[in-house]
Amino acid sequence: MARLLLIGNSRWHWAEAGSAPWRCWHELPPQAGIAPCWEELQAWAAVGPTPALAAPPAHAQIQLADVPLQGLPSWLGVDRALVGWGAWRQQGAGVLVADAGTALSLTRIDGAGCFGGGRISAGVQLQLRSLHGSTAQLPAVEPLALQLQQAWPRDTEAAMLQGCARSVAAAIAQAWRDLLVSEPSEPWTLWLTGGDATLLHPLLVEQQLEPVLAPDLALQALAALPAVGLLA
Repeated sequence: MARLLLIGNSRWHWAEAGSAPWRCWHELPPQAGIAPCWEELQAWAAVGPTPALAAPPAHAQIQLADVPLQGLPSWLGVDRALVGWGAWRQQGAGVLVADAGTALSLTRIDGAGCFGGGRISAGVQLQLRSLHGSTAQLPAVEPLALQLQQAWPRDTEAAMLQGCARSVAAAIAQAWRDLLVSEPSEPWTLWLTGGDATLLHPLLVEQQLEPVLAPDLALQALAALPAVGLLA
């Protein structure tokens, strides 16, 4: 059994591949000084902080240079490179990947597999935390505990979630439309991934968009890298 790990800004994202079916799960970082079992760790990458003590083994770390895309700038986060390559590899044409996590990162990969820039803004949970931390009366909201049921909620928590989720969905939709206007001759496909992907998907469908929903795209791309070789 082989394990993969992507250390994000707020959560650790795990995958398990081998004789059992593919399995993914997500959890908070371990407490200081407490290390997971690294023996089965095949590969890992990080965009968030790694633990000072009991860090993952350095020889298994995937760096930006391991992602086979063209034109990657040295400052690009390996998570953006992974989801961009993962979507482009499966699509076989130009993609715009919306990675809806702590931040909303929009990454464009053209049909030749070349990085074409993107956009970054605050994600749903970061917006919610900012509202709670910067106001006197708005409460802390846990998005996973709520659902987008009413378009115009009466209670404050649901109204905050609606507002933040719809602002992120609008940013994705506008970026998609901008791309189609600026590059009309190339066939593009919109991909949606990240922790808030399933929350945002119906909002994009409302706007007549048809994104490819792939919540665990980064881990799947990590497994498929030539340096890892767990997926064909």
